[in-house]
Amino acid sequence: MRRSASLQSLLFYGLGGPIVALNVWLLSVLFRYFQNPITILSFAAILAFLLNYPVKFFERAKISRTLAVIIVLLVTLTLFVIVGVTLVPLLIDQTIQLLNKIPDWLSASQANLVHLEAIAKQRRLPIDLRVLTSQINASIQNLVQQLASSAVGVAGTLLSGLLNFVLVVVLAFYMLLYGDRVWYGLINLLPSKFRIPFAKALQLNFQNFFLSQLLLGLFMTVVLTPIFLILKVPFALLFAILIGISELIPFIGAALGIGTVVILVLLQNWWLAVQVAIAAIFMQQIKDNLLAPKLLGNFIGLNPIWIFVAILMGYEIAGLLGTLVAVPIAGTIKGTFDALKSGNSGDFMSTFTIHHDAE
Repeated sequence: MRRSASLQSLLFYGLGGPIVALNVWLLSVLFRYFQNPITILSFAAILAFLLNYPVKFFERAKISRTLAVIIVLLVTLTLFVIVGVTLVPLLIDQTIQLLNKIPDWLSASQANLVHLEAIAKQRRLPIDLRVLTSQINASIQNLVQQLASSAVGVAGTLLSGLLNFVLVVVLAFYMLLYGDRVWYGLINLLPSKFRIPFAKALQLNFQNFFLSQLLLGLFMTVVLTPIFLILKVPFALLFAILIGISELIPFIGAALGIGTVVILVLLQNWWLAVQVAIAAIFMQQIKDNLLAPKLLGNFIGLNPIWIFVAILMGYEIAGLLGTLVAVPIAGTIKGTFDALKSGNSGDFMSTFTIHHDAE
């Protein structure tokens, strides 16, 4: 009996790895084949999930769900139109200006490196920056070529993005009206013991993750915009929004956003880059230590290494979309199995740790 049990355990763990790897590879292939529809459906589902909260608020006020969905959708579209008319053109203009100035900034940084190397030679310091300057030259040439090639497809990209946005909104509207039927139909396909734990774990994880990440990203954008304006940072609004959007990627997003902005500013002015780094890191610490614990609650249990692995796997399977949903999916899986192990049908909260780049 013991030998049979050990053999079964060996087979289980021995075949588990290849099966998981095969499933990950299959998901990656399926996503690449159906990338556009899957992306549209995913963003529509996330939007419907977020808009479901104001819909429930109106339902508590004795308003029918159909009318509540229409009201929320009209308000959302109005906000999108206001942002699209006021903020989006400004961001597009700043983005174009930034792309046009990056080659000049790279050339200026190259000149600074040459000057630094000359000073080092005068003081007989063993510094050779020729390799770095040649890399900068290659970067300038590649960047100019990419800008020239991408400028041709800007109109088509904007048109495609607008069409996808309309599809996302329309799908979100129908998901708010009829999504429950589809959801319960999919849940009923699962084994009976998994249905309730998985459904509640998924709902709670996505609720806490996306709402908290959106609020934290909005906080970083709102507080950094006036700070960058006071510091006279070029493209202050664009850089603040870039850092705010990067907050949607947990664990490494803030570091990537702040690092990118600091590098771009460093190409122009090193002292301004230092000020930007200090201001952004200071506000990030306030967010991590004061706001994030209150919004996210006490998530414990899943090692940050596994969070990082989940993000990498999500990126490998589905790119940016995968990085956005990797952590709540990992939390859903762990929350489901924890609930099944404990036998407590009410404990479905995920137990992953999000450090938000804090030490």
